[in-house]
Amino acid sequence: MDTHESSRIFERIGGQQVVAAVVDELYRRVLRDPALAPKFADVDMQQLRNHQVAFLAMALGGEPVYAGRSMEQAHRGLGITRRQFAGVAAHLHQALRGIVPEAEIEQILVTVASLQDQVVEH
Repeated sequence: MDTHESSRIFERIGGQQVVAAVVDELYRRVLRDPALAPKFADVDMQQLRNHQVAFLAMALGGEPVYAGRSMEQAHRGLGITRRQFAGVAAHLHQALRGIVPEAEIEQILVTVASLQDQVVEH
């Protein structure tokens, strides 16, 4: 997806406030999932939320304010499996529904799926 298309997605879904709402709903779902919640037991969730909002906003074409580590660096050594990545992606899909226009969800999920190799331990 080109940068121009990403930018249009960020604007079409409603910008920063909508991205923040999606991230909040995502982590509500993830933390209720017994298969995923243990991965977040020792994580500063407010800091993670802030990083995720900034990163996702940038990935969808918002202002490039994300200053955190690369996806690969941030997830190195965490032992994240493909199944866990898929579980978070499924929760993201559910979090997007009802908040983001249905027409935009597939493009957002494709953008996120492109990060799998940077997140999953090989």
